[in-house]
Amino acid sequence: MTQVSVVTLAKGRSDHLVNLVRGLMRQTLPPAELIVAVMQEAPYDLPDAPFPIRQMTIPAEALPLAAARNAAARVATGEVIVFLDIDCIPAPALLADYAGFATGFDGLLMGEVLYLPGGATGGDWDYDRFAAVAVKHSDRRGPPPHGLEVCTDYRCFWSLNFAMRRATFLAVGGFDERYDGYGGEDTDFGKTLDHAGVPIAWIRGGLAYHQYHPHHMPPVHHLDSVIRNAELFEAKWGYRTMGHWLHAFALMGLIDNAPHRPIRILRRPDDADLALTGQQSHQPYSNTTSVIRLLEERAASAAGEAA
Repeated sequence: MTQVSVVTLAKGRSDHLVNLVRGLMRQTLPPAELIVAVMQEAPYDLPDAPFPIRQMTIPAEALPLAAARNAAARVATGEVIVFLDIDCIPAPALLADYAGFATGFDGLLMGEVLYLPGGATGGDWDYDRFAAVAVKHSDRRGPPPHGLEVCTDYRCFWSLNFAMRRATFLAVGGFDERYDGYGGEDTDFGKTLDHAGVPIAWIRGGLAYHQYHPHHMPPVHHLDSVIRNAELFEAKWGYRTMGHWLHAFALMGLIDNAPHRPIRILRRPDDADLALTGQQSHQPYSNTTSVIRLLEERAASAAGEAA
């Protein structure tokens, strides 16, 4: 039987992490272990589980997402590592799905994610209720009709819910730890796999339910790290990533994103920017595309009035 280690990164959101553990306790294929890369001073108070839970502290002032994933992967014992964000509740077959596909596919596997509205995880939650209220993200494609489908665009990789053979992950060097804070490390890792000839694939299954939490898209609350990491990506690969976020920041008047020179911050985000980009309580997820569409409509209207 394939041994599967589960890795998650954690800062705050203790209720979400408890629900992730509860989801792992309901798996048809139990995990060999859960490794929690704790990006805060205090460890978590977690329920007793029928599998080992290891909490390892990753000291840093910002969000060392790349370094934390690498550190957890290095100490994992399973043949396959499933990486789940703290906000994810795995469906009962998630680990079995990944283990099954990893047996015959040596690459990165991406499962499905559905989004829950606020209040869906209260009390004694159950999967039938999740299935009734969860929705697909409009900016993300769904799983293939069946089986596995190779993805030829590395930009599709998203670290919210994925799996790899541990040996392959370590062989390519993991995530580039120069990415610090929010943004860029996923696309960089996808590009690294592409250059190394390691395939990326969507699978039917590997379903995780994303728990509601307030968020901003585009992530104006991470303006500095997005800019820093976009410029790091450009220095490494010759062009900037996170272009949709940078485009939105420029439309908002936050940055000058002219090519072939450093990105300049023109002003700091204010309350109006936070209100524009903030996820509302009735929304299962926030959406950059919708914000860009609104900003472009405003710009077109202002240009028409000026003319």
